[in-house]
Amino acid sequence: PGRPGISRGARDPGGFLTEGSNVIIVLKPECTDEQIDHIQEQIVSLGLKPELSRGVKRTLIGVIGEEDLLRSAPLEAFPGVETVMPILKPYKRASREFQAEDSVFDLGHGVRIGGGALGMVAGPCAIEGHAVLLEIGTAVKAAGANILRGGAFKPRTSPYSFQGMGEEGLEILRNVGDELQMPVITEVMDPRQVELVDRYTDVFQVGARNMQNFNLLSEVGKTSKPVMLKRGMSATISDLLMSAEYILASGNKEVILCERGIRSFDNSTRNLLDLAMVPNIQQTCHLPIIVDPSHATGRPELIPAMARAAVASGADGVHIEVHSCPEKAMSDGSQALLPDQYAGVMEELKQLAALFDKVIPVPQEQGE
Repeated sequence: PGRPGISRGARDPGGFLTEGSNVIIVLKPECTDEQIDHIQEQIVSLGLKPELSRGVKRTLIGVIGEEDLLRSAPLEAFPGVETVMPILKPYKRASREFQAEDSVFDLGHGVRIGGGALGMVAGPCAIEGHAVLLEIGTAVKAAGANILRGGAFKPRTSPYSFQGMGEEGLEILRNVGDELQMPVITEVMDPRQVELVDRYTDVFQVGARNMQNFNLLSEVGKTSKPVMLKRGMSATISDLLMSAEYILASGNKEVILCERGIRSFDNSTRNLLDLAMVPNIQQTCHLPIIVDPSHATGRPELIPAMARAAVASGADGVHIEVHSCPEKAMSDGSQALLPDQYAGVMEELKQLAALFDKVIPVPQEQGE
């Protein structure tokens, strides 16, 4: 198949919800815009809801409505219709039935993710100051990272632990990202923070603890920024995809999934890294998926091997925590790599990417 295009088209907050029955109309390749408009008008007149999806090779119209209406609607009789088929997955928009081609998102500064383009996320767990973040950001960019991470709001097990620098941290992250010409990602923890974080970040992160915070998912779904959704510690693959569906159903089509380990009976690692979920999800879902071996293992000596395994499994990127002085880090220093260690990992990942015919986009100045 050819390389898919970057999907940053119009966004529709209505349409494919998880309730009700759903079908997909597959249009003929020669179907005209006038025929498409006519089909959508007729669908609405029948009391159903249409949603148009233009792929590289085919154009689809998703239809949602009551089962009796769908059964009696003459959808196959409309000019330009090739076939009509039901959507069987509970997650409608995330399924390959709805979109067969891999989604590809533009994160800014020429960095893409999906469809063979790898997003390499790196940086400290928490933002601690401008100088520290700039030092780390400069090092990880030189090593090949193309997305800078840093937390301004930190969900911690203990209420007495460092909770992040808040808006001051967001300002630092934005300034350093602009200095380095890199897209930035940071965590949002509460629906009330979405508007604030949206002013500073290029990509929202929804952490594992908030994977099923449906109010938060719906709120970031109303924004125009990509959202990286981390798998919950006890979440099944279906749970993760249904959470992604909340974001998609609210209008935001740019969701990046993240495997970061799940709970296990074994305590030799922080979590159990489920790499099988990468090809598993890719069988049924078109969204990009990256792997976070830092939070999955909690052990720096295991991160390089798991990062290599992530790329080999088909992941669309790797998320690694890096700190210039882990022993002084204010959050999760014990699982961070040193910059020179990260550089060594990236050299191996570049070789693997080339082996699997994938690319690691290099951040560019805006406008290039």
